[in-house]
This record gives sequence, C-alpha cells and structure tokens, in this order.
Amino acid sequence: MVYNERHVQVCPKKREADIMGLRQSGSEGIQTMDSYFASPERASDQELAAEISLVSKNPVMSGLLHSISGLLAVLDEHRQIVAVNDSFLAMLGIDDPAQALGLRPGEAVQCIHAHDEAAGCGTGRLCASCGAAIAIVASLGEDRPVERICALSTRRGAKSVDMALLVRSCPIRIAGKRFLLLFLQDITHQQQRAALERAYFHDINNMLNMLMAASELLVDDVPSELSEAIHRASVRLSREVAIQRCLTETESCTYQPMWHEFTAGQVLEELRLFFLNHPAAQGKSIDFPGQPPAVTFTTDIALLLRVLCNMVINALEATTEGGRIRIWAERQGDSVSFCVWNDQEIPPDVAGRVFQRNFSTKEQAGRGVGTYSMKLFGEDVLGGQVAFTTGKDEGTVFRFTYRL
Repeated sequence: MVYNERHVQVCPKKREADIMGLRQSGSEGIQTMDSYFASPERASDQELAAEISLVSKNPVMSGLLHSISGLLAVLDEHRQIVAVNDSFLAMLGIDDPAQALGLRPGEAVQCIHAHDEAAGCGTGRLCASCGAAIAIVASLGEDRPVERICALSTRRGAKSVDMALLVRSCPIRIAGKRFLLLFLQDITHQQQRAALERAYFHDINNMLNMLMAASELLVDDVPSELSEAIHRASVRLSREVAIQRCLTETESCTYQPMWHEFTAGQVLEELRLFFLNHPAAQGKSIDFPGQPPAVTFTTDIALLLRVLCNMVINALEATTEGGRIRIWAERQGDSVSFCVWNDQEIPPDVAGRVFQRNFSTKEQAGRGVGTYSMKLFGEDVLGGQVAFTTGKDEGTVFRFTYRL
C-alpha cells in the first residue's frame, strides 16, 4: 500500500526517534554513533518525509505495493522504511503504517538485537552475521539484488519467538534517488521441518545400524530360518528408510544402491507375497498369468520393488470393487519388462502429468509422490525405463524395462 501525505506528516512523531529515544541526524548537526557493521547514520526528519512522499506518489511503486501479496517494504539508503504493503503490516501486527515508517527492518519486526547499539538495527556486534543485514548492505554496496536467509529472534510480548526469513534486497531508482525493495518470505516451517527430518534420519539410521549388527550376530550365533528372516527384514527396513530420505531431498538423490542378482521369478514372487494381504488389494484380484522368463539380472531389489509396488498400488486404486489386475514379466531381446495392467483409461488431461512431482488426482495432502518416484528410482538410479500405454478399450499398462 502507498500511504498519503497524512501519513507523511504523522510519521516523524511516531517513528523510532520518538519511540526508542534515538536521535536522528538533522539540520542541527550529526550525532556520531558507533557501528560494528552497517552505517549508523539516519535521514533527517525532512529527508525522510520527502522520501516517503516521493515513493507514495510514484505510480510504479504504488502498483507494486498493491499487487504483491507477499511481504514487501521499501527502504531508503539509510535502511529506513519509507513504504510497506498490507501483508508486511499484518506480519508486524499493526494497523497504523506510521508506526513502521522511519524504522529499520529489525526495529520494525522487533528483533531482539535491534537495539544492541545506540544506532539501532544493523550496527550491533551480531548484525554482521544477520542474513537480512548482509543482504541489504551488500545490495547497497554492489547495487544488485542479493538474497539471504535470516535467522531471527523477535519479541512477542514477554516471549522471544524464533523465525526464519528468506530476504531479497533489490535496488531501484525513483526520480534519480536509490531505494531498496525488500521482499520477505517466512520460511520458518520449512526450515524447522528440514531440521527435524535431518535429526530423524540421523537417529533412526543409528538405531537401524545397531539392529542390523545385532541381527548379523544372531545369524552367526543362532542360525535358523527365524534369525535369517530377522536379518533380511532389518536390511530391508534400512533400505526403505534410505529410500524415504531420498524422496525428501528436493535437489538430488543421494541413495546408494546395493546391487545383487535376481531372477524375474523371484521378483514376481516378492510382489505376490507383498500384496497377499495388502489393504489396497481387499475385494480385488491380482493375476500372475504365464511363466516368467528365465532371466537373471543385477538390481537393487528394494528400489525395484518400490517402483513395481507403486505401479501395482496405482492399478488397484484405479480398479473397482470385484475387479482384477494383471502382473507379468516378459523378455524382449536384451531387456526384461515388468508389466502391470488394469482396465481403466487414464484421461488425456491427466496422462501428460502422471510422473510430475506433487501432481495427483486425489485430493488428500501428501499425494503425488508414487508415480514421481517410479521415474526417479527406476530411471535415474536403476537405469531402466518407466512408461505406460493407455486407452479406452485396452486399459492401462505400466512397464518398467530393464536392460540385461
């Protein structure tokens, strides 16, 4: 929002110089203040009022402040706020924009370190490690956009609240004078989730390593079918956790495959046992027609079963009560394909997005990972090919093809 002359007039009475008791540099002279990082000088009352008026009357800035729904503030070269939009005010929890105009960002959001030094936000000892301060100062110094993550502790009444903000500072010139567009995005929940995921996978991997070591000792000391089953289950569980960790990584997959030889018949038998009492198979039939080809190939069985199980679950979910699906393997030259069929057609408007991450025809949160993971693991890690054909008369067949 762009604020009119009324706000410009009341601003000097409401801004930080009166609220916090700090002296501004003005026509009376400049008071010297110390700083450990950014410049301590501030605009005089007259300069600040002129800057606010200039920004408020600029049609481009008015359009930006009205159209951007995220948190946006406009700063002058002294890092003082001269305009904010409604989202920024809502985050601050204030109705009157005059309470924010003239403040620096840390003072506006009530950073607990904003007043470590008399000159305010950006001048304290810890400001040199503040992502927001670094972005703003670097943007001013290099006259280019700069983005940083800011770990912020703010006062909320008697409590201190930790936040994480993605801060982007972009220089802009209005009537020959330089200002900064300061975009803020609250990424607190994303950062907390990422930290919890790292802690979770670290702790559970330690426990699984202990479990696998104990199961190996059990197999050596008390060899039996039960001890062998416990060991296989612990290894499978460890691989499944590694797969889940890979799925949470947005940039790259760090999963390390474990390569072993298997036959097509062994893979189909694993699928048969897995879905023997699976909830998705209740009231539906799974056929394994014909004999599997007599082929042996090297694969990571945990990943291969993850790909094929997702194919089967998708087919079962698309099948009505009392219906059936088919699972088979076939050899074609120097490759083997595992196929899953159901009698439903995938609509054309959905077919082109089947493997897109987060896309799903289901409304529940957390969907849209199964088909995406087919491509991720089947092609990027295992080196095979995942594809499907669909039609009204022939139904849908998903195939995972592996070169021998």
